[in-house]
Amino acid sequence: MDGVPEPHSGWTFLTNHARVLAAIADDRSVRIRDIAAHCRLTERAVQKIIADLEQDGYLSHTREGRSNTYRIDPGKVLRHPAEAGLTVASLLSLLVQAEADRATVPGGQSPAPT
Repeated sequence: MDGVPEPHSGWTFLTNHARVLAAIADDRSVRIRDIAAHCRLTERAVQKIIADLEQDGYLSHTREGRSNTYRIDPGKVLRHPAEAGLTVASLLSLLVQAEADRATVPGGQSPAPT
């Protein structure tokens, strides 16, 4: 999870819950410490977000030794009424594609819109 951007203030388009979920989708055995660094959150905030996601059935984990392996329910429908019918899988596919596009453009700049 390198290429972490500089801290940002003000509003953003994605929620911290979406960022944490995307970080877990990228690496199912990622450590909370690494999620926190990548998402620019505290470890405590990440723990709370993971608890929220688990409580509502979007995420579960199994303990393997000293680490966790996470499982995302890809068929779970997003919570907001404006996204009625959209699944976690559709959200993550957009985020994964955007990440792949960003990785292929020199300097980390977003590709020009088409």
